[in-house]
Amino acid sequence: MPKMVKYEEMEKHDTKDDCWMAIGGKVYDVTKFLAEHPGGEEVMLEVAGQDATDAFEDIGHSTSARDMLAKYLVGDLDGAPEKKKKTVGKAAGGGDGGGMSKILIPVVVVGALAFLAQRFYA
Repeated sequence: MPKMVKYEEMEKHDTKDDCWMAIGGKVYDVTKFLAEHPGGEEVMLEVAGQDATDAFEDIGHSTSARDMLAKYLVGDLDGAPEKKKKTVGKAAGGGDGGGMSKILIPVVVVGALAFLAQRFYA
């Protein structure tokens, strides 16, 4: 059975000399890999002690990069905080026809400019 690593424990490992991160629900000690990382150690240190899944997936790592993770495995992540969900609606500025006005306003402006250009330059 894999070792369970509390999120609070992982957060403590957030330095160049002691760098852990979670990717896909698993915790990795990548301290020894920092100097070898093709993108530089800085990008990894930005997510040290955190859930780095989104950052890892956004880059589109190769199969060999994913396979490399196995040798740095500490255990499974336990107790990760819930990810903040993007809100859709009035608070996010997307409710009550907001989507339609994003299309309608530019169309009306372009139409008005076309009318004026035709009227004054024809």
